[in-house]
Amino acid sequence: MAETLKGRPKLLDSIPASFILTDIHTRILYVNQQAELFFGYAKEELEGERLRFLFLEEDLLYFLPNIVFLTRYKNGFEGEVLLRQKDGTKIFVHLSTSSFKEGGEVFLTFFFQEIQRLKVLEREKLEMERWASLGRMVEEISHQFRNPIASIGGYSRRLSKNLSPSAKGQACLNQILKQTKRLENILKRVEEYVRIPRPVFQRERIQDVVERVLPEFSNKAQEKEASFRVDTRGMEGDGQLFIDGELIHRVISHLLQNSLEAIQARTRGGLKKVVDVSLFDDGDNVGVSVVDRGQGISKKNLNLIFEPFFSTHPSQVGLGLTFVRRVMEEHRGRIRVDSRLRRGTTVTLYFPKDRRRKVRREFVSPEAREEN
Repeated sequence: MAETLKGRPKLLDSIPASFILTDIHTRILYVNQQAELFFGYAKEELEGERLRFLFLEEDLLYFLPNIVFLTRYKNGFEGEVLLRQKDGTKIFVHLSTSSFKEGGEVFLTFFFQEIQRLKVLEREKLEMERWASLGRMVEEISHQFRNPIASIGGYSRRLSKNLSPSAKGQACLNQILKQTKRLENILKRVEEYVRIPRPVFQRERIQDVVERVLPEFSNKAQEKEASFRVDTRGMEGDGQLFIDGELIHRVISHLLQNSLEAIQARTRGGLKKVVDVSLFDDGDNVGVSVVDRGQGISKKNLNLIFEPFFSTHPSQVGLGLTFVRRVMEEHRGRIRVDSRLRRGTTVTLYFPKDRRRKVRREFVSPEAREEN
């Protein structure tokens, strides 16, 4: 059997798990390439040894014999096991075993999968379920809060119209209207965050997305006596990416909004404020960098900027950068923030140039073209 398996190495090496075949006494007859890489041993070091040398000393008395018994006489064993790699590192694995007969002999099979990989998949599934549940909850809360907030705002505006500007209660009504508007903005931002849709990836030029966003902030920039300066000299190629254009539009909007809020209006005789938007290509990624010379962020706050509801501006909700990071993670991209207090902030987005594997986007050899 071992010789038969050795004659088909590609088949067994393609299994996405470590595979070990032993005889009835757990003497290792064959290991696939995944097992070599996983445990750190060469094939020659594993084959011929007893399986026990991969187990911890404390598991040799009961645990391993039980696993072998269940494998030989029952339906096999399946569960978590703590094993030892060649360098002595202890590692949790998910072990599945079975047995079969061939030519009158009994053979045992052992499949090992790293727990970490399984836990990542499980965590991603739980995360999706959590966001779906949170979205439903926020939707219900928003519904319950929005109507009372709208009523408070409506009645306050009506009272405000019936009072003269100098009336005693006018200032209080103005504060009520201001805080009502803030509550409405908080609900809007929270809903935006929990309802982020799954990205619909399509080919799109990042330059086109940026050019669509900028006009939306022209009035805000004029109020701050600021302007945008776009630099595409770092681009190589057409800037085509697989992205969700609408989500990235919202991401860049958040960054521009933050930059404009960070800069101070021009003083009399001072230089006009500029927000630089640079596009570049570093070979593996296409990037968008937004640079302002505004208030900046202190070192103690820099590690908190992605936390929900964290903001250095009391009037802001503090979900903008949280939204940005989540969307970038969905795009398998990353975000980097560099800032110095009273010197300004640079936020850079990195998008992988092509999310598809090479085998899907180009011929691997001239001969492959002929198969088309």
